[in-house]
Amino acid sequence: MRTDHSKAPGAFADKIEDFIAFLGLERGLAENTIAAYRRDLDQAAQYFAALGAANWREVTPGQAGAWIRSLAGARYTVASTMRKLSALRMLARHLVRGSVRDDDFTALLVGPKKGRRVPPTLTEAEVARLVTAPSAPDPLSLRDRALLELFYSSGLRVSELAGLLLHQIDVAQGFLRVFGKGSKERVVPVGRKAGEAIAVYLSSGRPHLVRPHTGSHLFLNHRGRPLSRVGLWMIVKQHARRAGITRNVKPHALRHSFATHLLTGGADLRAIQEMLGHASIATTQIYTAVEPRRLVAHHDKFHPRNREARSH
Repeated sequence: MRTDHSKAPGAFADKIEDFIAFLGLERGLAENTIAAYRRDLDQAAQYFAALGAANWREVTPGQAGAWIRSLAGARYTVASTMRKLSALRMLARHLVRGSVRDDDFTALLVGPKKGRRVPPTLTEAEVARLVTAPSAPDPLSLRDRALLELFYSSGLRVSELAGLLLHQIDVAQGFLRVFGKGSKERVVPVGRKAGEAIAVYLSSGRPHLVRPHTGSHLFLNHRGRPLSRVGLWMIVKQHARRAGITRNVKPHALRHSFATHLLTGGADLRAIQEMLGHASIATTQIYTAVEPRRLVAHHDKFHPRNREARSH
């Protein structure tokens, strides 16, 4: 155990050291974690002392809230702020268990929400170049064309696409059935372009890849085995380069592009949720973050005051 000591004001330091000992001996936390918590609590104690609190017993919920808010002004990351809040909450509960305080002064604290990063997407022009990059008539090119068209048309997860079986897809009816997370079945549209590419692959591509050991997977590698997720990733990367897309394109970019482009075109968010297989609409709503330009354009086009302004 490291022998660092709290740099908090004396009346606060003893309780911090007692808490740090508890974390090391009872909770078995890593030394780096403990050191970070000590720094966080020292910082909090110094802030509370500056506000007039003499010790941990005198710290009020309002002062605790003020400290958390001050961290945002100091431009700490959300992750750092959440760690500091966690350290303070753990200390407060420790003080209650030790009868130092009767109440948990952090009970009503609310930390900053960690915003979800908008998934990377391709433009419609980039997608068009990508899915048409495999244009040769050989079996592997026909497979790649069908795979990329279906990936973008259906928004399947990488594992779902790689694991597709022949009986799951109905090209004539234009849909497929897939088992997603939690083994939940959902029906996903295939799309005309994808259906055409799959039909060509099934008639002129896949038969040449079949070997005696081949099962019923839709997409096969050159040995007749099911295409792996790594193999699928390599296909996307290879054809992205051929399409002249210089940035790093990960397989899920096609799934994200599928959702984003549907939303841009006016599709209902609930329908997109169902096609993606999201259990919660909140997960699907991340795609609305990429929509401000479309909303501005629609407002400019359809709002009566904007039309009036253009007429003058």
